[in-house]
Amino acid sequence: MNLLFIADIFGSPGRRAVRDLVPELVSSMGIDFVIANVENAAAGFGVTRDIITELKGLGIEAMTSGNHIWDRKEALPLLDEEPLLLRPHNYPPGVPGRGVHVFTSRDGVSIGIINLMGRVFMRELECPFRTADREVAALRERTPVILVDFHAEATAEKIALAHYLDGRVSAVLGTHTHVQTADERILPQGTGFLTDAGMTGPHDSIIGVRKEQAIRKFLNLLPTRFEPAVGGTMLQGAHLEIDEATGTCRHIERISIPLEVESPAPARSA
Repeated sequence: MNLLFIADIFGSPGRRAVRDLVPELVSSMGIDFVIANVENAAAGFGVTRDIITELKGLGIEAMTSGNHIWDRKEALPLLDEEPLLLRPHNYPPGVPGRGVHVFTSRDGVSIGIINLMGRVFMRELECPFRTADREVAALRERTPVILVDFHAEATAEKIALAHYLDGRVSAVLGTHTHVQTADERILPQGTGFLTDAGMTGPHDSIIGVRKEQAIRKFLNLLPTRFEPAVGGTMLQGAHLEIDEATGTCRHIERISIPLEVESPAPARSA
């Protein structure tokens, strides 16, 4: 089966890229299931009910996230109410939502997705390695096709988790840094890996934010209101071919496609 993973959707520019580019990718690549990280979809910080509805209408069939999922209060009930939306599973017990779910493709194939967050330079959460041990074992009783979105800062931590899970999951895809890496590969036991899938949004920016705002904060260290940049919009992510019977990754490739004609941003939101 063919899976499309869309890297961190950033604000309205990222959503426009999904709207304008994903249908053609699904058709031309024969995509069976579309996953996207949506934690920055609402003006760069969090997600809203309307945006989830919008993205579902654009063909997104599973949504992962990360540390910014908590940036908007309305996301808290959404995490319990919306079955498509996941948050990092290694947050403490009792927080809203879940980070593991078995989805079903249009052809009836079961796809297990695990959303985890790293601990290096991040919050002190439950160990993602031990959390993965437990959840992968449970998922493999239901399906061999398992994808992990590992939302983490440190390259070494991402690579370590991928090797730790090699042969037990179909793919480990890193998110969070918004800078796509050029190291896609299939590990020795058949797990596809990409250290960071990148960002779907405005690349004429500092990881999605207006350049002058980010530079000002580095200079004066004062709190700064960040806004999504405009320009250089690209859709980034990864295309994976997975063996449905074994869960082995047969092929992985980075995707980085510019939005050639950029329409004006909607007035109602960024």
